[in-house]
Amino acid sequence: MYIRSEMVGFGHYLPPKILTNDDLSKMVETSDEWIRTRTGIAVRHIAEGESTSVIAGKAVANAIKNAGLTPQDVDLLILATVTPDNTTPSSATMIARDLGFRAGVPAFDISAACSGFVYALTLADNMIRLGQVKTAVIVGAECLSKIVDWTDRNTCVLFGDGAGAVVLRAVKGNGTAEDTGVLSTCIYSDGTQYEHLKTTGGVSTTQNAGFVQMNGKEVFKHAVVSLAEAAETAMKNAHISKDEVNWLIPHQANIRIIDSVGERLGIAPEKVIVTVDHHGNTSAASIPLALSENMEQKRLHKGDVVVLTAMGAGFTWGGAVVRL
Repeated sequence: MYIRSEMVGFGHYLPPKILTNDDLSKMVETSDEWIRTRTGIAVRHIAEGESTSVIAGKAVANAIKNAGLTPQDVDLLILATVTPDNTTPSSATMIARDLGFRAGVPAFDISAACSGFVYALTLADNMIRLGQVKTAVIVGAECLSKIVDWTDRNTCVLFGDGAGAVVLRAVKGNGTAEDTGVLSTCIYSDGTQYEHLKTTGGVSTTQNAGFVQMNGKEVFKHAVVSLAEAAETAMKNAHISKDEVNWLIPHQANIRIIDSVGERLGIAPEKVIVTVDHHGNTSAASIPLALSENMEQKRLHKGDVVVLTAMGAGFTWGGAVVRL
């Protein structure tokens, strides 16, 4: 018997405050046209009075309800974030507490920046396939507005807040590409690129979180190659051809990157999911947000083959193939 991890529930949450490009033009020297042309972003959501654990918890609760389950059914919780509520304990344990998970259920955070959700998916899928857990929740959530320098127009226009969650359950498969569930994952990192995308602070250096700092040209150059190569590897490992792919959901960083990745993979634009226009870059939340939103809109359907690919600070990157 072959065990797969099936996505059985999706949930997301976006803070109610919306920050438009016109709003930003009153804060820094920029314009709606400048931002749209370079990034594809029109609006982003900003958390006010809500921490990462709060917005993540709302997405998790929605996903569990959507799956027809209760918090008592969950065996594992992984939160991908670079903006936790506290340095310690993990924000995942706060979510487990607030939602009433069973005592003893493992809950922890991982930090892989924009690749965080793919990293979390890989960990949860491995634990399910090993038989260690049967039901897992993975959530990507960020309050990036808290680590953005609102005087730096090169970065402040990019980021937004939000959370997306997915419930995974163990199902029997045949070990073929026709199975439902996670068909393959792959994750990578290259610490030699550390300086190109980072925050200016940290607990053991400056004793504060610092602000996001980015070398845009280097990030763009590496992002297109890494995103495409991770997707290709994931498809190869899953024995899925590009013609069998129904949807590509890349990390939502920048419309130019998204378009370039689709072209490099030879996947038609109409098969590429884009949410960056109304979410901005939400780091670890971007892929699960896109999954949940498009499931809710019934754009994605049972049986669809979806390729996920992400790249973020570190550099970290990875890909996955899922049959819904």
